[in-house]
Amino acid sequence: MDWQGQKLAEQLMQILLLIAAVVAFVVGYTTASFRTMMLIYAGGVGVATLITVPNWPFFNRHPLKWLDPSEAEKHPKPEVAVSSKKKSSKK
Repeated sequence: MDWQGQKLAEQLMQILLLIAAVVAFVVGYTTASFRTMMLIYAGGVGVATLITVPNWPFFNRHPLKWLDPSEAEKHPKPEVAVSSKKKSSKK
């Protein structure tokens, strides 16, 4: 899954959970059944999970281009500057 695919999955999850919550609340309120409300919401969570968790092809529309290993060897890694000063804790 690429970065834009992750963003799309997050947006889809939020929209689907919001729709499930609204539908569950309205149906639960009109039928005066907490159980029905929770079952509808659980079904919505299940549908949102099935849509957003697997790595579907539409989440991979913008693949990342990784650096070829032979090219990576031509460019050395930057070195971290290490400070040689140490603070003494004794007085």
